[in-house]
Amino acid sequence: MNRIQQTFDRLRQQNRKALVGFQMAGDPDIETSEAQCREALANGVDILELAVPFSDPTADGPVIQAAGRRGLISGTTVSGVLKMAGRLRKDFGTPIVVFGYANPFFNYGYSQLAEDAAKAGVDAFLVVDLPFEESGELRTHLSKQGLDFITLIAPTTPDARLATILKPAQGFVYYIMVKGVTGARAELPADVSDHLARLKKHTGLPVVAGFGVSNGEQACAAARYADGVVVGSAMVKAAGEGRLAALVKEIRRSLDTAK
Repeated sequence: MNRIQQTFDRLRQQNRKALVGFQMAGDPDIETSEAQCREALANGVDILELAVPFSDPTADGPVIQAAGRRGLISGTTVSGVLKMAGRLRKDFGTPIVVFGYANPFFNYGYSQLAEDAAKAGVDAFLVVDLPFEESGELRTHLSKQGLDFITLIAPTTPDARLATILKPAQGFVYYIMVKGVTGARAELPADVSDHLARLKKHTGLPVVAGFGVSNGEQACAAARYADGVVVGSAMVKAAGEGRLAALVKEIRRSLDTAK
């Protein structure tokens, strides 16, 4: 049983929902971003989504785009992110999911990537722009090292395709709640509950909901129908403003006290 499964099993036994926290590596530099990751982990994040900065982040809104630019300017590389993950692993048992775009991983080499990630204590990869039909090679290399490949599902994904892409899914399923890029929203879509109910008919894996959650109230609304929530842009913004711990605590407290 890997750390991701152990985490969801523990939370389920405690009748709690998972808080998946996103942080951009290297923003504004490796040392600061590592300290922010430690702050998030120490204050209630159950799974860390550690992002590799990329020059063309097509799925990301302005907050994460800007964070990625700062990460690139600071010289952050895939190798540097994996080394950071290794340092975090020495002090935390929390699952670490490396988030990124296919090009840097392909350039690194899938076999070497999987090997180095496993040595660092990474648990999974989430590659936001790699279509299912083109993911086989990376999945194979990750599987050899005991690493999960996280599947993304959009609100526009039809039932037939759900069945296809969820069949080999691992770890947990990431449901994208909105049509568009990442970023905090004033309110969540009204059809989230319907989509999540449909999604859960196709998989027994935990399902987390992301893209748009920015506070405790929204986290509770999304978690009512999912096994956890992902908070990205709001955490990146909070980290830059020196209020990351307060935001993580607020969302954690809201998730744990919601009825």
